[in-house]
Amino acid sequence: MARQQVSCNPNLLKSLVVLLGFCLTAYILGPPLYWHLAEGFVALSRTSCAPCVCDCAYEPILSLPAGFSNATFTDCEKKDPDVSEEMEKNFVDLLSEELKLQEANALENQQRADIALLEAKKLASQYQKEADKCNSGMETCEEAREKAETTLVAQKKLTELWEQRARQKGWKDEMAKS
Repeated sequence: MARQQVSCNPNLLKSLVVLLGFCLTAYILGPPLYWHLAEGFVALSRTSCAPCVCDCAYEPILSLPAGFSNATFTDCEKKDPDVSEEMEKNFVDLLSEELKLQEANALENQQRADIALLEAKKLASQYQKEADKCNSGMETCEEAREKAETTLVAQKKLTELWEQRARQKGWKDEMAKS
């Protein structure tokens, strides 16, 4: 069986790529552009409407059948000084209580912070003492090393002197090896 070679028209391929690019661009930019334009149209439509002029404060809230009164609703609009004073007093009491709670909480947090600071200072002091001990030990070791080094140099000089005297008296290295 012979395979047939399928060739693609270059113009058709370019058209498909352009169409695909256009679709992707519309997919990405379409929604934000739509919402932006929609908000603009809504803003234009709001400015074209005349503002409402009405005072509804004195109109009855509900339309009730004859014989029923909606005075309770209109009474709500009036300010009762006793109720206002009581509400204000309760509000002040609540604020005072809240402030006291926050102050107690702040004091408690401050005490915890002070305790943590003291513990940190104790640990720092303990570590400083250990570091001082270590430094003191290092100084002692360094002094001992220097002393041992000086003693070694002196011993080498003494050994060299004795070897020199021994050679002058006829000692030879072959005698020491046997």
